[in-house]
Amino acid sequence: MTAPATGTVLLGDVRPYGEGEPVDVLVVDGVITEIGPELSAPAGAERIEGKGGVLLPGFVDLHTHLREPGREDTETIRSGSEAAALGGYTAVFAMANTSPVADNSTVTDNVWRSGREVGLVDVYPVGAVTVGLEGRQLAEMGMMNAGAAGVRMFSDDGKCVDDPLLMRRALEYATGLGVLIAQHAEEPRLTVGAVANEGPTASRLGLAGWPRAAEESIVIRDALLARDAGARIHICHASTEGTVELLRWAKDQGIAITAEVTPHHLLLDDSRLETYDPVNKVNPPLREVRDTEALRRALADGIVDCVATDHAPHAAQEKCCEFAQAKPGMLGLQTALPIVVETLVKPGLLDWRGVARVMSERPAQIVELTDQGRPIEVGEPANLTVVDPDSSWVVRGDELASLSRNTPFEEMTMPASITATVLRGVVTTREGRVTR
Repeated sequence: MTAPATGTVLLGDVRPYGEGEPVDVLVVDGVITEIGPELSAPAGAERIEGKGGVLLPGFVDLHTHLREPGREDTETIRSGSEAAALGGYTAVFAMANTSPVADNSTVTDNVWRSGREVGLVDVYPVGAVTVGLEGRQLAEMGMMNAGAAGVRMFSDDGKCVDDPLLMRRALEYATGLGVLIAQHAEEPRLTVGAVANEGPTASRLGLAGWPRAAEESIVIRDALLARDAGARIHICHASTEGTVELLRWAKDQGIAITAEVTPHHLLLDDSRLETYDPVNKVNPPLREVRDTEALRRALADGIVDCVATDHAPHAAQEKCCEFAQAKPGMLGLQTALPIVVETLVKPGLLDWRGVARVMSERPAQIVELTDQGRPIEVGEPANLTVVDPDSSWVVRGDELASLSRNTPFEEMTMPASITATVLRGVVTTREGRVTR
């Protein structure tokens, strides 16, 4: 499947990384060809008026659930791609917990081709580590890597690869293939029946507690396994203060470990559970304020490498039920950038170059993409997003692109808006509308 057709685009009056005076950026055949003030566009060029907005590399999400195949009632590759593009993303990694599970090249290649057909973002399938996500037998990682999709990341996300010997073999195999294992860090024997962070809030509300040790014990175990295997390991949705300290230690030891944090773990805490609204149920659970503060500092310092949405659409009936019975997960693609602005840019923990680092450059580096997360320079691929940092908007689930409505941010006012997204020179969204 070929890439989307490219043309000539002039992004006028933009500030790369939010720095300096506004300039124009000319894109021809998917590549940035000129940057400077008051450029002349060739006849027929599409023009985007940046109005002094911030120009960033297109965002890369290492953790998205697109639900296709199998749960197209909650999301499709088309609807998820629309949400991603509207959120400023040009690449997303679709997790393997579909039906059928993406544990073979037939499924992963189909996801890849479907993403190319939609053409709004690059959709990279994540292959399962184990057959059926059952944690018993390694999946066909080599075949998936060799297929059309060229799968480069594997995860049983939603479930932990809790068998240490199986995880060790997966890491050794991944080293030989040159691919990445991403771990959902949860010791399942510590979370039986758990639905909320173990602490005062869960105790007061009568909700079964989810201890931090369930996450942290797997983080340190896998860091040691990766060390011995000479492998790379990526920690999905880090959520605790203790995980931050373990990541710091492992990186100081030279272990090839990376980690992501979700926007909701940067902004929300377990005080949200007071209403028993299942929209706030997520895996791992919302933690305490001290955890959100530690995660913000760790992201700013580079201990946690990047932001990943864990965009998890669910049908209404899967959320409109008792808290303990509800499916865990939240929408995240269209609200990620504003939450990063709210929690890190506004307090001064990150500037716009820092935003580019944690939302574009670093995630692309982690999975070794060569055409995403690139600098805004002449000769580089034109995967770009334009941000209006002064335009606020109100979240309404009915107005989001996802087929699902399970956003915990309903009626929240968000700072900063995506005004345009460009994928290899093709304008995919502008002024809040999908253009393809």
